[in-house]
Amino acid sequence: MSRPVISATGLYTPPNSISNAELVESFNAWADQWNAQNADDIAAGRVQPKPHSSVEFIEKASGIKARYVVDKDGVLDPKRMTPNIAERPNEQISILAEIAVKSAQEALAKAGREGKEIDAVICAASNMQRAYPAMAIEVQAALGAQGFAFDMNVACSSATFGIQTAADFVRAGHAKTVLMVNPEICSGHLNFTDRDSHFIFGDVSTAVLVESDDRAPKGGWSILGTHLKTVFSNNIRNNFGFLNRGDPDGVGKSDKLFVQEGRKVFKEVVPMVAAMINEEMDRLGIKSAELRRMWLHQANAGMNRLIAERVLGHEATEDESPTVLDTYANTSSAGSIIAFHKHSADFKPGEKGLICSFGAGYSAGTVFVEKTA
Repeated sequence: MSRPVISATGLYTPPNSISNAELVESFNAWADQWNAQNADDIAAGRVQPKPHSSVEFIEKASGIKARYVVDKDGVLDPKRMTPNIAERPNEQISILAEIAVKSAQEALAKAGREGKEIDAVICAASNMQRAYPAMAIEVQAALGAQGFAFDMNVACSSATFGIQTAADFVRAGHAKTVLMVNPEICSGHLNFTDRDSHFIFGDVSTAVLVESDDRAPKGGWSILGTHLKTVFSNNIRNNFGFLNRGDPDGVGKSDKLFVQEGRKVFKEVVPMVAAMINEEMDRLGIKSAELRRMWLHQANAGMNRLIAERVLGHEATEDESPTVLDTYANTSSAGSIIAFHKHSADFKPGEKGLICSFGAGYSAGTVFVEKTA
């Protein structure tokens, strides 16, 4: 049986960054505009005025300081408050596939691979821009890859679920080189007029190349073990889909965008994920002292701090649990992969780490890795 190895990763970052100050200025202008338009109802007590947001509120609630987006002007326009992403003709590569290809090209170059050497492509992300044909097949065609391709959606845990799926293909002999991409245009499903969540998400794409150990180049990451878990919850939800097309309110209804009960998510997910990690470490015979670094899902700084503490037995240092949340915000499935991509070059052969994601579903995934010589 072949042993799966992460041979390379890739990252595409959009050129446009929005600071908290810029986002707050836009939101507050929208809130003032809304309050003015609804002044009579507010005065009569029929509706509540929209409160302002603030930089301090955002950073205390999340640890986020900025985020990258594919369209900045539309998000910051108080009269629009949503990205302006033009539809493309069928003959042109779709934007989700385009950013996936860009991240994939970096991973392929790092591994010394060409597109034709890919046996399978998995597009694992929170929000596909269409039902079919699969985004993964479009990526496959753009790269000149072989074999087969398909999409999968497990919300913020899509990347770890994708890595296990790719590793299983390698173990079973169905593929020797699997490309797993996570294109996330989260700004498209975020309600920028919701004070409690308007700051959460950013856009990005990551790629992970999983190969059999007899094909992978030296210096990769041996996958020691993976574990996946799902528990149904309504506390993070997005009801948008093709069945909503006949809804006269369309995507304007708040539940057709990202909604969550943040405090409930925090309270329920932290112990679930920490217990899951510890149980998998026991199964693999890995002690907390052997864990060089944790690349956790980048959703909330407080959640990561508590999870890391319950695993390591002490408050994690930035070296033990690095963050990209401050500059990238929550990028859904891509978050833990960005952290791994940016904070793994200093590992020595034999050192172990953990890629971990968690999110809507609830869903959670762990991927324990060891640096190879």
